[in-house]
This record gives sequence, structure tokens and C-alpha cells, in this order.
Amino acid sequence: MKKTRSAGVLLHITSLPGPFGTGVFGEEAQAFVGALAEMHFHFWQVLPLCPVDASGSPYCSFSAFAGNLALIDPRLLQKDGLLTQAEVRENEYDGSIYTACHAFALERRTAALRKAFARCDDDTSALVALFAEQNPWVFDYALFMALKDANGQKPWWEWPADQADFAKAKARAGDFRNEIDFYIFSQYIFFTQYRAFKEYANSRGVFLIGDMPIYVSRDSVDVWSNRSLFEMDRETFSPARVAGVPPDYFSEDGQLWGNPLYDWKAMKKEGYTWWIARLRHAGKLYDRVRIDHFRAFASYWAIPFESETAKVGVWEKGPGMALFKAVAKALPDADIIAEDLGVFGEDVVQLLADSGFPGMRVVQFGFDPCGDSTHLPHNYPKNCIAYLGTHDNNTLLGWLWDAFPAERDYALRYCCFGGREWGEGGFYSGSCRAIIETVWRSAADTAIVAVQDMCGFGKDARMNIPGTTGENWTWRISADALSMIDKGYYREINDIYRRYYTPERTV
Repeated sequence: MKKTRSAGVLLHITSLPGPFGTGVFGEEAQAFVGALAEMHFHFWQVLPLCPVDASGSPYCSFSAFAGNLALIDPRLLQKDGLLTQAEVRENEYDGSIYTACHAFALERRTAALRKAFARCDDDTSALVALFAEQNPWVFDYALFMALKDANGQKPWWEWPADQADFAKAKARAGDFRNEIDFYIFSQYIFFTQYRAFKEYANSRGVFLIGDMPIYVSRDSVDVWSNRSLFEMDRETFSPARVAGVPPDYFSEDGQLWGNPLYDWKAMKKEGYTWWIARLRHAGKLYDRVRIDHFRAFASYWAIPFESETAKVGVWEKGPGMALFKAVAKALPDADIIAEDLGVFGEDVVQLLADSGFPGMRVVQFGFDPCGDSTHLPHNYPKNCIAYLGTHDNNTLLGWLWDAFPAERDYALRYCCFGGREWGEGGFYSGSCRAIIETVWRSAADTAIVAVQDMCGFGKDARMNIPGTTGENWTWRISADALSMIDKGYYREINDIYRRYYTPERTV
């Protein structure tokens, strides 16, 4: 898509308000699109839409291609004649409106989809068959899920030998035909609802930025069906080494993610076909794709499988431009954003320059009172995406409270905050607005604000604290909070700073 100076809002679908335990692709999502359009935002950034793990994280999924069934709107299934009103009500959640309950949502949505699947007519079945033909990944995913169900949700390496072996399992897929058909149907419903949502957003001038985790889960169809593309022991199915990052801003022990590492030599030998297929799929889902942990394409931290922390590891050379030349040849219109944060090196700088992809800046990282950080807005290049904070950061107000006094004082002076009550929260937090406006004035082509910072919320509204377990990924915004956002203010700053400007339009 054509690059123009623009702005966007970060809010995951699960964080939308609504009656079903998590946000869904329904009327609340369309209402938020309308609000974004009214505020003159170009972009809505979401987190990965893939299935989540037991903690609700979309960064450790069973599949890099499949969609999270909890995001399906039961009301749309009723509209299609596949559920009754009473069955829709069975999906309603009576817990806190401020918390996403992923387990409840998935359990109820799966039960609803089984009822809908039983009511498929011939026309719908034909559409499902066409979907499966156009999306060859979905059969392997459906087989994987059917086998997980049959094995009590155990990881694939604990299945019987003839099922842990992908080729043998696929040869006997007929034994699980009905379950396979159910999971294919469920993905058809997911992508049908999502496509309608995306078309509506695009029709209102709102475009979607998606997020792609660089690594995949060990317990995933991607590893199970492509073991030769990962650093895996061929007999024990254990990873030789796993992914993570060394000690950094977020954790003094580093972050031990545990994902299997790619065998880049094997991937290169196959012409990077798996990565090309993944990016082609993402290009159908989103208007722009942010690749998480982009620095690992230059060099990545390899941690021995048995390590208890990420302190022990070595840097290994990544695929570099060889991968992205193959991607450019196959997908010349791919619109990629590089998440180039974390431990840096000249190899990452060079790869970003050679690729031409926009990198990221996060203003919270910039306020070293004794330095001249690349994250300070006066140092932003045009070709970058400027964030107030990502899903891994504190909220702006939370950061101000937790920052060292010298950092906070420098931030407030830098952003010309003239008020005395910097710690005030709520929708009219002057300190947060001062920082937002400073980023909006920068040269960055695109500026992104999390919805929590539009509201002036504190750190209790964080989405994720890296390196921790617990209440991550559960934050939701209420309908009342969304309705109270000062739309006129955001429309004004988007217009003033030409983040919603065309030559035909004057402010």
C-alpha cells in the first residue's frame, strides 16, 4: 500500500469489550473501526490472531497459520442460521468485564462450532471444501488437532510412534476424518468472519497491522510436520538448542522462550518455501506485517536445551538477506515492519538497511538524561514506526510512576510538559498527552499509540510483562472506557501533525 504519514492504535481483538469472555469479530470490532476512522487514524494494530497457549499468549501457538477460534462471534453464526439464540447465550461470560478468560471463550466457542458443524448444508460444505483446497496448510493443522484431542492434549512427541511420525499419521488420516472435517470447518468460519471484518475496516480507510512471532512452538503442527527444518534430534524429538534472548532491559536473566531454532541451512536448501508460505498467508490477513524479534534474522541467541536460564548461550549467524531476497522475488508487494528492538549489533543495522524495511522506535526507551538515544523523537528517521509503547511495555503513566526521577524529569522537560500534576491518570492525563504529541511531531512515517495510553491508564492495564507468568494477556477495555476517549483530541493531533493529510485536504 502507498506510504503516507500516518498514525494508528494498538489494541488486540481479545481486549475489545463484549459479552463472550474475549473480544470477537463482531459489532464491537466494527464500532472500534468507526471510532478510529472518526479520529483520523489509518491503522489498527493487533497481536497475532493464532491460537493461544494455556496462559493466553498468542506468541506460543499450536499453529503459525490457523486462527484463534475464541475470536469467532457466535451472533454471526446465529445470523447464518447455524446457532440458536439460546446457544449464543451459552457463550456469554458472567465474569469481570475487565479480564479476558481465554479458556472459557475457547471451550464455549468450540462447543458452539460443533453444533454449527452438525448443521452444515451442501452449499456451506462446498465452500468449506474450496477453502481447504485454497489453504493446503489447514488439513495438516486439522489432523494435528484431531490427534491432540485423541491423545488427551499431550504434546505430539508423547503420542504413539505412528502418530508422532507425521508421514505415518497422514497416511492414516482417514481414521480421524470427522474430526479433521470439524477443524477445517472451524477455520473456514474463522477466516470468513475475519475477512468480512477486514473488508469493513478497509472500506472505512482503516488498515490492519498484524504481528508475526518469529519462532513457533515446539508443540505445534509447524514443527511436527516440518521437523527437518528445525534443530531437532531425529530420534528423541527434542530440540538441540532453543530460542531466547540474553539479559536485557526486560530481564537480568534474559528470556528463555524454549522455541526450537530453525535449521537455516535446511531452509535455504528448500528455497525458504516455508517462510514464503507463511508471509504469503500473513499478507492475506493483514495490510502490513510486523515481524517480532527481527534481529534474529541477522544473528540469534542459541541456548542449550537443558539450560534453566537464557544467560548461557551463543550468538549464531541468521539467514540475513538471502531469506529476504527470496521473499522479495516471491512476494514483491510484501509490506513488512521489522521489530528491531533488544540487544543490538552492526549486523542488525546492516540487515535493516539492506532490506529497506522500517524499524521501530519506542519512546519509553529514550529518556536517558545523560544520553542521546535513537529512541528520542528528534533522532527518528522517516522510515520507522514510532511507538509510545508496545504490548511488552508499561503504560505511559505506569512508566512515569516507575521511572527513575532523573528519567521522568528529563522526559517531562523534553516533552515540554508545563503542568505540575504529572501523576494524574484518566482520559485527560496531561503528562501522557505531552509525550504523545512529541512522538506525533517526529519525522517517523507512522506513529502508534496503545489504547491504554489514549485513556491515561496506569500499569494495572499492562498487556504483558516479559519473562513473567500470571495475569498476562488478559487485559480488556470496557465499553464505557472506549466511549469516553476524547475523539476530538486525537482527530486534532492527527490533522495538525499531518498524520491524516492529503494534498486535496486543508486543515
